[in-house]
Amino acid sequence: MKLSIVIPVYNEANTIRELIAKVVSVDMGVTKEMVLVDDCSSDGTRDVLKAIQAEHPEWKVMFHAVNRGKGAALRTGFAAATGDVVVIQDADMEYDPNDIKSLLGPVISGHADVVYGSRFLGGGPHRVVYYWHYLGNRFLTTLSNMMTDLNLTDMEVCYKMFRREVLQAVTLCEDRFGFEVEITAKVAHGNWRIYEVPVAYYGRNYAEGKKITWKDGVRALWCIFKYRFV
Repeated sequence: MKLSIVIPVYNEANTIRELIAKVVSVDMGVTKEMVLVDDCSSDGTRDVLKAIQAEHPEWKVMFHAVNRGKGAALRTGFAAATGDVVVIQDADMEYDPNDIKSLLGPVISGHADVVYGSRFLGGGPHRVVYYWHYLGNRFLTTLSNMMTDLNLTDMEVCYKMFRREVLQAVTLCEDRFGFEVEITAKVAHGNWRIYEVPVAYYGRNYAEGKKITWKDGVRALWCIFKYRFV
């Protein structure tokens, strides 16, 4: 089995090498394909990725000419991925690549087509950060569940894993963080087998580089209704 690890990157010059080293070091029991997409970073990340590309020509490293958003970067990465299974890994060190092994479990056993991580199932360290972010996440997850008839606990989580055929069956449109809502709705409409597993969370604050804002929450709310029947 080949696992494509798709990493969208935007202004993560301080973390991207460490993150990649962690991903590479984890023995996941499968062949790994590295797919990195820089979304027009302006902090030196592009230079770091070009150096990494020279060191590892077998990896897929792509560069957006303009900043388009996480969803757009993921579409680029998904199109380039050739694995039997595809997982999303953020570049900001908020998630532990060791948890990818847990996501793989239900897929390898033949039970799952889609696996979400969850920061709220008690799976390890969980940094205490923003109460209103937590509340907003739970609100959006609950509203999404009402529209999709799923019982997810963490719709906005980074760690989402898909069998290749799942991604081939959906057409994605959202450029920014509305991706999380869109993919959840479209997976639910496809009646794929969805599982959750607990994951650790090492959250950042805004001084440390966190990017999601209240505007993304408003867009997510709109997307929940937009993709209700799509």
